[in-house]
Amino acid sequence: MRVLSVLEESVVDGPGIRTVIFTAGCPHRCPGCHNPESWNPRGGRDISVEELLDRVETAAWEGVTISGGEPFLQPAELSEVVRGCKTLGKNVWIYTGYTLEALQQLENEDIDIVLDHADVLVDGRFEQPLMDCSLRFRGSSNQRIIFLNKA
Repeated sequence: MRVLSVLEESVVDGPGIRTVIFTAGCPHRCPGCHNPESWNPRGGRDISVEELLDRVETAAWEGVTISGGEPFLQPAELSEVVRGCKTLGKNVWIYTGYTLEALQQLENEDIDIVLDHADVLVDGRFEQPLMDCSLRFRGSSNQRIIFLNKA
């Protein structure tokens, strides 16, 4: 998977202490993006799914957040990482600039696997005019926190 960085410990990218995987590449290029260095799909470095899962397991936090860039630009790798995180018993959040409905319309098996295994999807592009610092785990009021896994 092409990854910009892995943050071993975060308290702002979902509930509790989490490991955060920042993917490389983003077609949305939202004005005011807090992570524009993630836009380049050739940025960062390739990390095997096994190495990512080893880092998640070593960090020992209960949660993993996958953000970007745009994680769904790498659907096959993303599905492997999400399934692996769930096997490790992790709570998985994914941030995307796409809406849930747009992802579902793609009819991509790997995307369907991600949506079936992830716990939460934070969807929608960051909209600078709708920025609201009082929102928890979102940058703008159009973004939704969608609980995918009811279990």
